Amino acid sequence: MRVIDPLAKRFRRVWHRETGPESPRQDKTEPKTMIDAAPTAALLDHPRFLIAGIQMPVPIGGKNIPAMAAQVQKTLDIHPGVEMIVFSELAAYGPLHYFVQDDLAADEQVFCELARKNGVWLVPGSMFVRREGRVYNHAIVISPEGQIVGRYDKMFPFRPFEADVAGGTEFLIFDVPRVGRFGLSICYDIWFPETTRHLTTAGVEVLILPNMTGTTDRQAELAIVQATAAMFQCYVFCVNGLDAGGCGRSLICDPIGNVVYQAGEIATIFPIMLDLGLVRQVRASGGNGLGQVLKSWRDRSASFPVYRPDAPSEYLASLGPLEVLRKRDPL
Repeated sequence: MRVIDPLAKRFRRVWHRETGPESPRQDKTEPKTMIDAAPTAALLDHPRFLIAGIQMPVPIGGKNIPAMAAQVQKTLDIHPGVEMIVFSELAAYGPLHYFVQDDLAADEQVFCELARKNGVWLVPGSMFVRREGRVYNHAIVISPEGQIVGRYDKMFPFRPFEADVAGGTEFLIFDVPRVGRFGLSICYDIWFPETTRHLTTAGVEVLILPNMTGTTDRQAELAIVQATAAMFQCYVFCVNGLDAGGCGRSLICDPIGNVVYQAGEIATIFPIMLDLGLVRQVRASGGNGLGQVLKSWRDRSASFPVYRPDAPSEYLASLGPLEVLRKRDPL
């Protein structure tokens, strides 16, 4: 088990105050951003952190949780120093809305116990869940104590193909005690840089990105992952699935924009040592002494009217409805 420091205790106090200690499952009223203030330098004395991504097959036919649990055990048997494990988007039940869950409590309990038993941070991908008549693509982050420290609903469902999935409105930011600040987005969210802008402006140093892409735009998405790391001077840890869960090619990029690791198109476990000291160095003095992007954004002179809620765009309105491409009418 991990040594609990004062920041970790503060996590527990926040969690107990909001939800009580009796259940690892938090209700829908819980805060999605755990701590607003940046961690103090005194608590960031272990900037190296070993994360393992698990790129594995996701079956089309439903429950994959036993296979995920086996992969967690395999990962820690081979790589006992791993401190966080990340799965791909919709890894537990696959992409079919037929398997949407009305209550995630039992499945979350399995994952919480898995994290607690092994003393590891766990991001078990995401699952479709129905709340108040709407379907969300929902992810959780579990601490080594087996507590859910945050929840997240994917902000940008892959519309128009997921027209019946609602978008979330709350960000997920969490601190790993004595290491640094992490944030979570899901797949298509990264195509919208405003999501990462918000996270990194709040101090996020590592973006965890469960992914499920098996389409021809995977190459473009890999470029976006790499560009996001450079633009926002953060690690991006993108884990894609296989079979019904994607075409693999998971990608890890560092805050300079370098590719740290890219998986192939086969099942693989990839432990990656992240150096959050590099993030702080790059943000302070630029990648290789070059652009100090976050500080340049902070000190900008320009304002951007497009971001005003009351700023209509005649051009965007002219693009027509967001709908799936159909065959052309015959002549």
